[in-house]
Amino acid sequence: MTSTVLITGGLGYIGSHTAVELLERGHEVIILDNLCNSSESVMDGIQKITGKTPKLYIGDIRDREILQMIFKGHNVESVMHFAGLKAVGESEEKPLLYHDNNVTGSITLFDAMMKAQVKRVIFSSSATVYGTSDNYKLTEDMPLNPSNVYGKTKLKVEEILCDLKKTNPQLGVAILRYFNPVGAHPSGFIGENPKGTPNNLMPYIADVASGIREKLFIFGDDYETPDGTGLRDYIHVKDLALGHIAALNKLEIDSDMITVNLGTGKPYSVLDLVHAFELASGKKIPYEVTPRRKGDVAGSFADPALAKELLRWKALSDIHIMCEDTWRWQKNKINLIL
Repeated sequence: MTSTVLITGGLGYIGSHTAVELLERGHEVIILDNLCNSSESVMDGIQKITGKTPKLYIGDIRDREILQMIFKGHNVESVMHFAGLKAVGESEEKPLLYHDNNVTGSITLFDAMMKAQVKRVIFSSSATVYGTSDNYKLTEDMPLNPSNVYGKTKLKVEEILCDLKKTNPQLGVAILRYFNPVGAHPSGFIGENPKGTPNNLMPYIADVASGIREKLFIFGDDYETPDGTGLRDYIHVKDLALGHIAALNKLEIDSDMITVNLGTGKPYSVLDLVHAFELASGKKIPYEVTPRRKGDVAGSFADPALAKELLRWKALSDIHIMCEDTWRWQKNKINLIL
């Protein structure tokens, strides 16, 4: 079944990969993006991969007028909501900005959706809603206690969607809690391209491998893990995008409300990722160990069983494919800059 899907934040890292998967399956895609951490050039990559050009609106989810224009101009049946600020450190420094953008923006979007009688919404949440836990393996029924402002905004939007579902039983809702997205499209035409210094590990490693940065800083090597560095669940962005397709397919069958983890269930350490990237790139990754960061946990990874049961979805790519695809994208990105 094909439909018209609005992707907020659709030029961002995960949104753009999901746009590709939707377009390749015949859906009509409309993108709304304010370009705060993305570039209009991503449209070129989407077009090269799919041979199609989605409709693009440059604007903000807090802008009621542009939302009204989109919903009046298109028969939007589903919304995939990626738009949001996502830097944990920045969220602690600028809490009002994060609550305004992530929470108020979502309320404005959902209000416009309801007025337009949109049938389905898929929300980009995060494993940060679990907060710190003594249990490395995280399941959807665990207590939620985010330890930073970013995680708190994600949980607040989850709660808003739960309330919205109660009063609108016909609305299909999927809340997808991501773990650590990495990798790039196998074509090398789109990938993670953060503005400024990367907040995430993989793009930072890629910058070191390509000589953009001198060395990687590893925050702590004294955790109770096999090599002393933190364990995380890294998931290929293409697998993550396919999780959204699976959620859309599920909601097209019934107007349910589901909340699932999207991860591999297999944790890798920081040094595992460094060594895998060295193999993929043929480059040595120099690094320096520095003290632990406040709030970092020794390990966390998804229990993906519920996603497999409800969505018939599982992650397929291993760490080596993640690194190979990232390196291919990194080389293409540098060539584009040059």
